[in-house]
Amino acid sequence: MIIDAHLHCTGRENTDDVLRTLDEAGIDKGVLLAPFLGDGYSLDDAASLRRANEHLSRLVRRHPDRLIGFAVVDPRDPQAPEDLRYAIEDLGLRGCKMVPTGWYPYEERVQPVFAVANALALPLLFHSGIFIDGRSGRFCRPTYFEALRDHPRTRVALAHMGWPWTDEALAVALIDRIHGIPHEQAQFRLDISFGPPPAYRREVLARMLDVLGAGSLQFGSDCFLPCSGAHVKERRQWVTDLMDELDLGADTRQRIWCDTAAAWLGLKLDADAGTQSRAHPSHLLPRLSANDEDGAGGAAQAQVPRPWRPICC
Repeated sequence: MIIDAHLHCTGRENTDDVLRTLDEAGIDKGVLLAPFLGDGYSLDDAASLRRANEHLSRLVRRHPDRLIGFAVVDPRDPQAPEDLRYAIEDLGLRGCKMVPTGWYPYEERVQPVFAVANALALPLLFHSGIFIDGRSGRFCRPTYFEALRDHPRTRVALAHMGWPWTDEALAVALIDRIHGIPHEQAQFRLDISFGPPPAYRREVLARMLDVLGAGSLQFGSDCFLPCSGAHVKERRQWVTDLMDELDLGADTRQRIWCDTAAAWLGLKLDADAGTQSRAHPSHLLPRLSANDEDGAGGAAQAQVPRPWRPICC
């Protein structure tokens, strides 16, 4: 099984095309993030994020076995704690993505959102490290996320291994290992979606494996939907090539492709990682109306290869 733990929605995708992309790329489950970059959505516009979460709910609601929706909120917004709870309990989303732009994770004003995430025991994904598009990454240094340890029921993934602060990201995740916490119960893990440029990737991944082990690392393509399966598959191949260069064994590969993300998401898989053995809790499923239809969100988009985008979150 392969879980892509980092897929961006833009608001232009629909369910059928997303499933087709995953099928073409050989991805069994995808973690989809509500849109927040362009196309009428912005991290600085809380109302647009509410629309984004509604869009994502329509996109994923009929396929909880394959599509796992993550809300996006701006924790600076006083209504964000309620927005997050609504996204989980009413819209059926299953985690949250946050991007520190204009706020630090240790600030008092953002703790109420983290407190809701803690109460709901949510998996959280944060951008960590520099931004490729030139925005300041000063809010996203990995050590700043240590504030989440005050909310121990959250399960945190730091995207891009915190590059260029990869040793810092490693140190944050290492604390759980130092205290003997099993990988599956650790609060922190690292999303290996590529922040490091190609020249750094082998060195960074090898160090992470040597110090943390594969149980702290999970695959994410960081692709923007709608896109072709070939685009996602290319990102998969980057990881496969690194695995081959490092001569990684089957168990190590399975942890990166599947097991680490499954633990983060709270999924229980059969021993062969072939099937999910626990259905999503019914109280977190969205409320459907008689008019809801699979594939809501616009007409089908043509499946054409998309170029690399100078954006990462």
